[in-house]
Amino acid sequence: MRRTRPRGAATAARRAMLALAAALALAAPGVAQQQDKRPDEAPEDYPDAPHREDTFYFCTACHGFRIVAAQRMGRARWDETLDWMERRHNLPKTEGEERAHLLDYLSTAFPESQDGQRGFRNPFIR
Repeated sequence: MRRTRPRGAATAARRAMLALAAALALAAPGVAQQQDKRPDEAPEDYPDAPHREDTFYFCTACHGFRIVAAQRMGRARWDETLDWMERRHNLPKTEGEERAHLLDYLSTAFPESQDGQRGFRNPFIR
């Protein structure tokens, strides 16, 4: 039995799938480049305290620093968060003085909120 080429709707569907696959393949590098771009941030944008630059560059290797500034946690919670990132996201293990410096800055610059809220507070909501 001789195979014949599909006609009509089947051919149109195949062409559409090929076009979609090509478009996704060409778009993928652009999407990856957009994800690599970090917002324009600098250590000087954040509270001045010892170890600010080291902490800023350590954290921004993976994500923007604004997410760090929004957390507002106590030292123990910052310590737990670093442990979690090491386990879950392969953050390089930090120990000793390096770990202490990170925790010093984070707990000083972004301490636990007294009202128990974390992150952005809308000034129009009371």
